[in-house]
Amino acid sequence: MKFPKALYDKLQTRQLNNALRVLQPQSQLIDFATNDYLGFSKNEVIFNRVHEELVSRKLTQNGATGSRLLSGNHELYAETENYISNFHKTESALIFNSGYDANVGFFSAVPQRNDIILYDELSHASIRDGIHMSLAKGYKFKHNDLIDLEQLLLKFATSNAQIYIVTESVFSMDGDSPHMEMLVVLAEKFSALLVIDEAHALGVFGENGEGLVQKHQLQDKVFARIMTFGKGLGCHGAAILGSHELKSYLVNFSRSLIYTTALSPHAVATILVAYQQLNISQDAIKELHENTVYFNTLMPNFLFESSIKSVVIPSNDKVKQTAHFLNENGFNVKPILSPTVPEGEERLRFCLHSYNTKSEIMSVLELLQKITS
Repeated sequence: MKFPKALYDKLQTRQLNNALRVLQPQSQLIDFATNDYLGFSKNEVIFNRVHEELVSRKLTQNGATGSRLLSGNHELYAETENYISNFHKTESALIFNSGYDANVGFFSAVPQRNDIILYDELSHASIRDGIHMSLAKGYKFKHNDLIDLEQLLLKFATSNAQIYIVTESVFSMDGDSPHMEMLVVLAEKFSALLVIDEAHALGVFGENGEGLVQKHQLQDKVFARIMTFGKGLGCHGAAILGSHELKSYLVNFSRSLIYTTALSPHAVATILVAYQQLNISQDAIKELHENTVYFNTLMPNFLFESSIKSVVIPSNDKVKQTAHFLNENGFNVKPILSPTVPEGEERLRFCLHSYNTKSEIMSVLELLQKITS
């Protein structure tokens, strides 16, 4: 069957711009690329405890057998959601199959027709896709610019619309964060509901990795938090945190929850055990923070406390060449290309981990300086 010309032309354009995405095997190089901040994805204690948990419960099924509203709501769901809600000091938690599903499920269902969604212009694609599916109207504000946000809030203050303010606690490309306390002040001033994606804060911020919202003790001021497990928790899935009423509403109206097969008992058990491990992983979190401080010491222009560090190298060609050089010398560092980021803002994205050594950090930065100087 002939492949449509319009689709072929789009692929060719990507190829010409050196931006064509291809699937690569996992790398065995020194890791400065993955989101596995605490090394949980390869933690043998978690792996073995998950097996023991399933065996002790005589849970031998490989799949959930259906959606949670049909046959897939196995016993581990309730226990895991209760553990998560207690850990995050919130009324309820509702597990979704992925962070993408959680954001699409929330934004396509919760904001109603004539409501207003004000979202940071660098919000993740899953947030933007969910907003596009919503009946509400979405307006972006300049990145981490609370003055621009307030101007939008003033614009819609006289309407009867419910306003949602949407942002991330740690942004995935630069690792920067909004001013959390001021966000809460603005939300309360305009009776807006604050929604925060904590994908890159879980496991990184807070004494036990609770996230940036809890680090600032703002959990009672936020309408909904999205916690993603594929990064600091090293497994798969996500949860939306909020009130009992929010959970009930999502169970009834969130299509990405209602119309999909539930996670398997093994997947949910891994989430539960990873959270339990997070509760006793202060040493790993401390090591991660020490590596972040060390990186910032060697690269004084970096001030953010997150584990994500980006070095802008404009043009897809140049940033790919730089990444290739680092790869050839033993370091897995990924180039971020346009159109994922705007043209001219292509960058190398360094992800730090608790298991990186100071020597590895110094070596990869020396190589970077060598090729860019």
